[in-house]
Amino acid sequence: MCRFDKHRWLPAMIVLAALATTSPGAFTQAPAQAPENVSPSQVPGAAGQFAPTPEQLGDSLMTHQRYQAAIEDYKKGPRDSADLWNKMGIAYQMMFNMEEAGRCYQESLKLNPRNARVLNNLATLYDSLKQYGAAERLYRKALKLDPQSALIYKNLGTNLLTRHKYQKGWEVYKTALSLDPQIFEHSASPRVENPASIQDRGAMNYYMARGCVRAGMNDQAIEYLRMALNEGFTNPKKIVADSEFASLRGLPAFDQLLAAQGVQ
Repeated sequence: MCRFDKHRWLPAMIVLAALATTSPGAFTQAPAQAPENVSPSQVPGAAGQFAPTPEQLGDSLMTHQRYQAAIEDYKKGPRDSADLWNKMGIAYQMMFNMEEAGRCYQESLKLNPRNARVLNNLATLYDSLKQYGAAERLYRKALKLDPQSALIYKNLGTNLLTRHKYQKGWEVYKTALSLDPQIFEHSASPRVENPASIQDRGAMNYYMARGCVRAGMNDQAIEYLRMALNEGFTNPKKIVADSEFASLRGLPAFDQLLAAQGVQ
């Protein structure tokens, strides 16, 4: 596996499939948002009391972004648990320790090679290292196992946009939206930080705006368009001519955005 350059940032729109029983956690700026909805169950302990398992303690620490402490608890759990290895991989990836994250994901896949969540997570790691072809292959393999995953489609779409495959990326985004109209709301932020060029960021912002419009997220769509304009990917005439943005016409924030660009 390639060594991780600590000066690279993960694309903000590439999202981990989080713990087996949770909603996906999203990479935001640095390092990332912890996996959501981790609610450790309780198990019987001494004297009739209930005590959490090491895995449950780790899950709780993850919700507080205490990733190293979570790893130490996960290490105390069973070594033949594919889910535990996946969780450790997530924790390492949140800390940008990509070599250890990759090792954990590979251990998880040895135990359960048909886990689409882990394949997705490993793909996000390759994306962060700019190994986009390897990442795409893993996303597509994951989708064969879980063809109803809006999250994986969204990640694949972002991967394609990063590589200037704009039309293909947009088609994949539309599939993600057809499976979950709120997928952008679950896993995206109007603030985009990634290691790509300004042109790449502008492209991703433009197509994210399209996706947000389809999801009914007009405020987010306008913010993405603002960034796409600032990054020089698009221009006001192209926005006005794009039928995807027809529903924004007449909204004060949209009209103000165009007016600031000299379009009445």
